[in-house]
Amino acid sequence: MDQRLPLSRRNLLLGAAAFGVPAVLAGCGSSTPSPAPGGTASGNLGTVTIGSNASDEIPKKVLDTVTKAFTQATVKINTVDHNTFQENINRYLKGTPDDVFTWFAGYRMQFFAEQGLATDISDVWQEIGGDYTQAFKDQSTGTDGKQYFVPSTYYPWAVFYRKSVWKEKGYEPPATLDELTAVAKRMKADGLIPIAFADKDGWPAMGTFDILNMRINGYDFHISLMGGKESWTDPKVRQVFDTWRGLMDYHQPAALGRTWQEAGQSLAQKKTGMYVLGMFVAQQFPESDLDDLDFFTFPEINPAFGTDSIDAPIDGYMVSAKAKNVEGAKALLKHFAQASSQNIATKLDPGMLASSSKADTSGYSALQKRGAELVSKATHIAQFLDRDTRPDFASTVMIPSLQSFVSEPNEIDSLLTSIEKQKANIFR
Repeated sequence: MDQRLPLSRRNLLLGAAAFGVPAVLAGCGSSTPSPAPGGTASGNLGTVTIGSNASDEIPKKVLDTVTKAFTQATVKINTVDHNTFQENINRYLKGTPDDVFTWFAGYRMQFFAEQGLATDISDVWQEIGGDYTQAFKDQSTGTDGKQYFVPSTYYPWAVFYRKSVWKEKGYEPPATLDELTAVAKRMKADGLIPIAFADKDGWPAMGTFDILNMRINGYDFHISLMGGKESWTDPKVRQVFDTWRGLMDYHQPAALGRTWQEAGQSLAQKKTGMYVLGMFVAQQFPESDLDDLDFFTFPEINPAFGTDSIDAPIDGYMVSAKAKNVEGAKALLKHFAQASSQNIATKLDPGMLASSSKADTSGYSALQKRGAELVSKATHIAQFLDRDTRPDFASTVMIPSLQSFVSEPNEIDSLLTSIEKQKANIFR
């Protein structure tokens, strides 16, 4: 699939910032009926099932709470470990999927819509379209011009840190890569692990690659690379890995045995100094410490691109092509699109921002307000590596390749040659 739906400063969130085998998935999940508050759902639309990747405590609570307010049908949530869900999604959708499933905007949505594995919900958008900016609609639209996705929440990636630690040590947010390296050296001398890092699940390292590539080579090259149109042996890509290798001495060691949650906890526990991750890192902080969590955008490397690009993935919901209760599923998606539903999500989850332009942002925490501001000021928004490329390339090539790099950062040339060969077989 070659079509892209780039988000630019001009069309992105103008106003919104104010704003497996099926058995594998089913076997890992838990079914949770969601009655209406104070009683049983009216059920006039029967039962709607949701295949959910919201397996962590806070996201799971968000989905459960939001669906409890839905009274048109009984909802059964089949929760699956996030990574298991993602790695088995293709076989799941081709087998016996749930009516509704949690998924991602942009390329990843388009990929399954193009294969006929998702239901056209353009009629839903005729009702909810006024609640979203054009940018969100674009990211919900397939290559055929029809809509297949309802956005719920989004979150920026940045470099997160504890304000109290930085104030105590006299650190200042860096504006350039040299300044970042200087801060990392000071942290090391002060007995801190400079950069929290984890890649046990395969995807977190993608965020570091994304931001380095966009900072060094710009958004357009990054998106073109993700689309299979550039060579991985290009010196531009080599420079990304060389730059990353230069930062490895400051990364938390033994990353392949650590989850992102554990790395986030190390930041919360003041064992590490900063962490390149999505704003959902806030989920790992005690509520009493959330006011101490802050971030800066990854610093400039190439002045030609400055800090004009970030990752800010959009999460939401789709209806499977094999849905048994399409009417109930579409009604549920309309419920998820409501500002009131997204207000619940952003209140319960401090690391998320509402996609609806009509959501109430007055209750946003200082961190959420800063996150919305960061996104609104960015010139280019990427959806994240495994959402901006083919899912088979992301899973079978990039996850093991980046983990290989993390393990052996000096083996760059052979690694890039391997990625290029595999890419050529996938992008035909």
